[in-house]
Amino acid sequence: MKPTEDKHADHQSHSNHQHHDKTAAKLNNEEAGGVYYCPMHCEGDKTYNKPGTCPVCGMDLLKEPVLNKTTQFTCPMHPEIIRDEAGACPICGMDLIPIAGTSEEEDKTYKQLLTKFKIAALFTIPIFMIAMTEMIPNNPLFRLMGLEYWNWLQFGLSLPVVFYATRMFFERAWRSIITWNLNMFTLIGIGAGVAWLFSLVALLFPGVFPDQFKTHHGTVYVYFEAATVILTLVLLGQLLEARAHSRTNSAIKELLKLAPNTATKIVGGKESVVSIDDIQKDDMLRVKPGEKIPVDGSIKDGEVTIDESMITGEPVPVEKGPGDKVSSGTINGNKTFVMLAEKVGSETLLAQIIEMVNSASRSKAPIQKLADKISGYFVPVVVLIAIATFGVWAVYGPEPSYVYAFVNAIAVLIIACPCALGLATPMSVMVGVGKGAQSGVLIKNAESLEKMNAIDVVIIDKTGTVTEGKPSVENIISADSDFTEKDILERIVALNSSSEHPLAQATLDYGKEKKVGIKPISNFEAVTGKGVTGELEREKLALGNRKLMEHVKAKIAPELEEQAKAAQKQGKTVSYLAAGNKAIGFVVISDKIKASSAAAIHKLQQEGVKVIMFTGDNEDTAAAVSKTLNLDGFEAQMLPEDKLNEIKKLQAEGKKVAMAGDGINDAPALSQADIGIAMGTGTDVAIESAAITLVKGDLNGIAKARLLSHKVMGNIKGNLFFALGYNVLGIPVAAGLLYPFFGILLSPMIAALAMSFSSVSVILNSLRLRSAKLEDS
Repeated sequence: MKPTEDKHADHQSHSNHQHHDKTAAKLNNEEAGGVYYCPMHCEGDKTYNKPGTCPVCGMDLLKEPVLNKTTQFTCPMHPEIIRDEAGACPICGMDLIPIAGTSEEEDKTYKQLLTKFKIAALFTIPIFMIAMTEMIPNNPLFRLMGLEYWNWLQFGLSLPVVFYATRMFFERAWRSIITWNLNMFTLIGIGAGVAWLFSLVALLFPGVFPDQFKTHHGTVYVYFEAATVILTLVLLGQLLEARAHSRTNSAIKELLKLAPNTATKIVGGKESVVSIDDIQKDDMLRVKPGEKIPVDGSIKDGEVTIDESMITGEPVPVEKGPGDKVSSGTINGNKTFVMLAEKVGSETLLAQIIEMVNSASRSKAPIQKLADKISGYFVPVVVLIAIATFGVWAVYGPEPSYVYAFVNAIAVLIIACPCALGLATPMSVMVGVGKGAQSGVLIKNAESLEKMNAIDVVIIDKTGTVTEGKPSVENIISADSDFTEKDILERIVALNSSSEHPLAQATLDYGKEKKVGIKPISNFEAVTGKGVTGELEREKLALGNRKLMEHVKAKIAPELEEQAKAAQKQGKTVSYLAAGNKAIGFVVISDKIKASSAAAIHKLQQEGVKVIMFTGDNEDTAAAVSKTLNLDGFEAQMLPEDKLNEIKKLQAEGKKVAMAGDGINDAPALSQADIGIAMGTGTDVAIESAAITLVKGDLNGIAKARLLSHKVMGNIKGNLFFALGYNVLGIPVAAGLLYPFFGILLSPMIAALAMSFSSVSVILNSLRLRSAKLEDS
């Protein structure tokens, strides 16, 4: 094995090891009650196995949507009856029905916040009304009792707000200070906490305050209304965020809804409805009209149309018959069929899509480093600005200067909360990744989504990428009178019976059509990028391209080579067959170019992206395909290491390279490229090596991915501009910069309202991506 292959093998083994480790950890988390993550992704893709708050930013952890592992059933008349198996209700005898999956954890969080908000509002509104009546001349409340007693009443009403409804804000603030992970709750806790504690001291020890802090009634100004209104408004912001968060991963929830709960299993000619968890590999299943396909597999009996739009993004139903593959979650048309289960549980395409979307949603885009860096300095700088604001107002402000200083310092702390800044990138990424999944573009991580926007060269493979990947044998040519076409076909079928290459399957299908039996082969070997060799009844055989003939030292007669070149110039693939040291003939294989390939390539070229084809096929075939598609260039007869080295050369020239491929031989190049794009119709190794997977295996997906990247990056920049601009404008206004010119001051309560809605605005702006159009050419 060559050094580059050793390196790739080690890399692949390491990647697989990491993948298995993560999968094992994930399974353990799920068994422990779920997988939770921070919506601001403070620690990248780190997850937790129980609910709580992020140790860095203090935000509530969210539960990752997952496929239900078991189906539970309930009675439509008696919902308190819940069973793990289908059957009859023990009360009324009605058939139990499956319980539809719900976002219980999100609903629970939202309901808890809603309850706390109602309690906070219930006590805050009277406090606010009492405080506001002080502005009324001859305040009627003072006829009931003096201002001092009303202040004590405000204190009493504030206790449920501070110590129950919004207690978590102070806990998070304290944790952020002792760990020095300063965040939005640091500022909220300091601002509201100082206002409340100041008011409490003013009640208990009014004599320690100078006259500036006292009213004409002799009492000290209290700010219970400011503290409770601020906290209640922040709680409202959290409540709105919780509701908005559930919309940002709506794409994942829609995918989860695709997974059916039950399936019709055929055992011994009898049909029975079973839970999706009871389906095993090689089970026979019947899918009735309009039903969702339960697992991945292949059609055994029946010809149907399948609606695959929820996975591929393509609205036109696909016609399928015996032998064709079907995927979990897609919808059967108006005919029944029988299928063989081949992939179940987490192995299905739908489960893998959901896992990939979940992982990508938690990952960090490089642009987020800017927001993280700013946030790291933001809180200490804001605290310093608040202290400076207090000092300036205390020295230069109008009377009562200390009151002005105190109120404006609190307003600075409240309005500057960096929550909107922290949410700017992860919200856009989450919605964008979900949008891509709905359109058949699976994105492994946020970094690849950002990089796709900067790609200027796209490398494409031929077979299965540009072409349909469904090759068929056109004819067989014999160059030796001792060997008939049937003799040559028998040897080709024997060799290819051990090969997994798409071209091999084409010859096997042709052999089956010609009723050629498969003879046992010995000493079989696949020679990467060249073909296969083996022995049939002690006869040494080799099947592959010209490089393989040179490798096994087999001579090709000039007239045979001329015939082969004529076929190759028509864009067809030729595989020579050698017996001993002589080429005795060849097989001509054609693979139709996908109808969408030309339009997709043209669209990329219009956007200034160069499209180049790398193929292991011969020069003439590659030239014919390149001319048909009007490519910017091509390289033929390339081995895996050749593709890898050519990509390195392009990168050395400063090019940003995306590589699209579908085979095992494309895996090294996919890993090396700035963005690896795998065809979903290709091999698992290619998909594992790639950063983006096109479910349909269509080059139009590259144009979709690029447009999605452009829209997501624009959305992120809009969010960052909004969040930063909000703070740049808000902090000076809160500090009182406009007061000398216009007499404008910002109440801490208005600052709290603005802060809360800035975060919600960022989320709502991110949600606009859900309606983005990823147009096909």
